[in-house]
Amino acid sequence: MLLAPGARTLVRTLKRLGYVTAVVSGGFVQVITELMADLGIDHVAANQLEVRAGKVTGRLAGPVVDRARQGRCPPADRRTERCAPHPDRCGRRRRNDIDMLATAGLGIAYNARPIVRDAADTALSVPYLDAILFLLGISREEIEAADSEYPV
Repeated sequence: MLLAPGARTLVRTLKRLGYVTAVVSGGFVQVITELMADLGIDHVAANQLEVRAGKVTGRLAGPVVDRARQGRCPPADRRTERCAPHPDRCGRRRRNDIDMLATAGLGIAYNARPIVRDAADTALSVPYLDAILFLLGISREEIEAADSEYPV
C-alpha cells in the first residue's frame, strides 16, 4: 500500500506531540491493519470481512463503515480519548468523507475533489500530507524538536 508523501512524518510528529490518531475507512480492516500498526495509529475503524474456515465469505462481519458511520466516528473518539487542545482534525478527500468533515473541529480536504473542498473548513492541494502540521499551528521547530526528543 502506497502512502502519500509526508504521511509518516505527519503521524510520527502528531504521536510525539501527544495527539491521538485514528483512521476511519470504508475499506477493509484486513487490508490496512498491518500498515496502521506500522504507523502507530491508535484507532482504526473499517469494514471487517467475514472469514470462516480460513476463507473469506464475501460478507461483512459487524457494522458497515459507510458515509454515515464515518461521520459519527470522530465525536466518539473525542469523548473517550485525551486529545490535543483542538480535539478533532480530519483530513479527507472523497465525497463519502463529507459527513466526517462536518463533524470534525477542523475539516481539511487533502487533494480533494471540488465538492469535498467546498464542504471542508480548509483545503490543501499539495503533494505532501505533512503540510497539515502547519495548518494545525505546529512549527518546523516543533517538528524538529519532536524528532530530536523522540528519535526513531
